[in-house]
Amino acid sequence: MNLIPEKSSYDDYLIESDVIDFLHPLIKEKVSELISSQMSESDIVRVLFNYVRDSIAHSWDIQSQQVTCKASEVLTYEEGICYAKSNLLAAMLRSVNIPTGFCYQRLTLFDTPEKGYCIHALNGVYIKSLNKWIRLDARGNKPGIQSEFSLDEERLAFRINGQYDEIDYPIIYGEPNAKTIHTLETNKDALEMYKSHLPDFI
Repeated sequence: MNLIPEKSSYDDYLIESDVIDFLHPLIKEKVSELISSQMSESDIVRVLFNYVRDSIAHSWDIQSQQVTCKASEVLTYEEGICYAKSNLLAAMLRSVNIPTGFCYQRLTLFDTPEKGYCIHALNGVYIKSLNKWIRLDARGNKPGIQSEFSLDEERLAFRINGQYDEIDYPIIYGEPNAKTIHTLETNKDALEMYKSHLPDFI
């Protein structure tokens, strides 16, 4: 897919915000624990991606009611849905000056269109040494879902099924989608939120 940055400046993909709160001490501490100055840019991206993918549980997978939103919350509770996990990965990468944005897919929520749709969040990351954007999906692997770090070809968690009217959006946004943040901020039960209250269009 031909990825299209929403913003013209890489600086717009390095901004700290209330949700992407990478100046929080917990995030700074965790990043410094995971990476070193001897690591290459791509190694840093790989390590931080693998951490969020593997060490932060997906709320639905563990059947947790806890709702997290801010990057620091996701790190504190070590869980969240894809919207929350993409906030954390963006914060961790931005904290080391690696431009990171937000990408979206429209997917069937479960296995058929009759059961509804949802917007799924992942990240767009700029690799300066290659002068290109790549997409990474830190949702978390499980049987039937396998996302990997790759500089050559996308290895995302979900493949788009055009027959089901699923959509792969090409835009790399500078900020998380407002609907996704509103969903996290206004729901108290992650399981009910996941089943019934996820936005289905960006």
